[in-house]
Amino acid sequence: MTDAAQRSLAAGGMTPDVAHCAPSDVLTPADRYQQLFVDVQTQRVFPDSKTFVDCVPTRPPAEILRRYREDVAKPGFDLARFVASHFTLERPPASHYLSDPGQGLVDHIDGLWDVLTRLPEAHPAYSSLLPLPRPYVVPGGRFHELYYWDSYFTMLGLACSNRHDLLRSMADNFSFLIDTYGHVPNGNRTYYLSRSQPPMYGLMVALFESHGVARAIQYLPHLRREYDFWMDGEASLAPGEAYRHVVCMPDGSRLNRYWDERDTPREEGYLEDVNTARQAPNRRAGEVYRDLRAGAASGWDFSSRWLDDVNNLGSIRTTACVPVDLNSFLFASERQIATLSKATGDSDAAQAFATRAQARREAMSRYLWCDDEGAFLDYDWQGGEPRPRLSAALATPLFVGLASREQARRSAQTISDRLVAPGGLRTTQTSGLQQWDPPNGWAPLQWIAIDGLRQYGEHRLASDIAHRWLSTVSALYARENKLVEKYSLHTSDEMCASGGGGGEYPLQDGFGWTNGVVRRLLGDYPEHLAHQVTAQGRAPGRVRR
Repeated sequence: MTDAAQRSLAAGGMTPDVAHCAPSDVLTPADRYQQLFVDVQTQRVFPDSKTFVDCVPTRPPAEILRRYREDVAKPGFDLARFVASHFTLERPPASHYLSDPGQGLVDHIDGLWDVLTRLPEAHPAYSSLLPLPRPYVVPGGRFHELYYWDSYFTMLGLACSNRHDLLRSMADNFSFLIDTYGHVPNGNRTYYLSRSQPPMYGLMVALFESHGVARAIQYLPHLRREYDFWMDGEASLAPGEAYRHVVCMPDGSRLNRYWDERDTPREEGYLEDVNTARQAPNRRAGEVYRDLRAGAASGWDFSSRWLDDVNNLGSIRTTACVPVDLNSFLFASERQIATLSKATGDSDAAQAFATRAQARREAMSRYLWCDDEGAFLDYDWQGGEPRPRLSAALATPLFVGLASREQARRSAQTISDRLVAPGGLRTTQTSGLQQWDPPNGWAPLQWIAIDGLRQYGEHRLASDIAHRWLSTVSALYARENKLVEKYSLHTSDEMCASGGGGGEYPLQDGFGWTNGVVRRLLGDYPEHLAHQVTAQGRAPGRVRR
């Protein structure tokens, strides 16, 4: 534990320790296992690159590496057999949960929270899993760890299910991560430590307070420390320069980008990244790897939003983008810090962060607002122009209250005209091979748009998107008795509702943030016909939305 975490405990703070957890390996699998890691991934011992980095060693990692170096050159050496004898597959804990086909969506989701909850005592020794002090909720499927921005949307549902125990545990876990690592990693894995995800911690803090879980003011030191992580190096930049997450715009204003400290293939997508870099012969491989990693940090992994050529993932340029959503979330953090600083009596900090929030709002209106499109667009700071890719991220300034009334009105019109699909809100307008493109729809983007539109009085459009999304989710639930990671939005025909596709791995069941958003929307729209749906079909008596 870091000195900061120890001081927090000594002062009676919220950050608990992890002495009750099994020890973790401080190195990533690639750093720890070196040539063994490369060989396992390139020889495709497992079809999914994430499988090996999540495996649990059956003896100390250093001993495994030593044995590998001794054995690999021997005649008849079998890599798959070596891996099987020195590692075990990570599997979710046994659950006796059986979904009742007669259950409605609310009861189904409420019953899944314990299934998706992981306990610190279950952390396997010396795996890539970073220990956490409290129980936490995972997405499900192949994702056995906590994810940063996923968790905010999961928390929406936990609050509606009155699972304040899990909300408080999640609050402690995120505080622990900031105290221990200086930021919230992409997920609690060693191979995720080099990057974060969309900074939702300030929004989480507001959620904790609004539901009586904890006072937001308790989290001010953690908010400040996370903010410092995102703004590291800002003071040394001249116009047109960038360092880590910060970009200095031509007028000297500071905006942010997604970033990863490493420029190597993602360990959980090793062979995929190596092959992608080969599709970009005119680019340095490390540059491609960094942009792929930054794309993962964005949460939109991957999307035409980041690509110069929508048919070639090797053209990804995430670090060249000043994204609408990231800067909106940081605006929310700045306002939250200003408000909480004022509540503590620190008027200087309150004024400083209010000034920062206003400066960000003005810079975003200057560089990211496109009057011709009637929308906020990502900005290519290297090319000096907006990115020509409209995306659902345009709703984030409404979600955090950054947009002016006129910007919100025009954004709503653009959403209605260009992004609404039969089954919900499209991610972008560009159909392609990436999973954050049509025809897929994602729960977090539905919520950001719905809640943002409602804040600016655009209730009709918000309700329309919510109706379409709930109809899509409930139709698949009625047929297959499950919720999934993403959905195809191509049709409003209930019999044709389907999960989404594309990307690097098969569609995952579960699913944390889908459950959270759907549970919240069911509470917001108690008259919606989705309440009448069970896995045996639609109950008698249709209701109007």
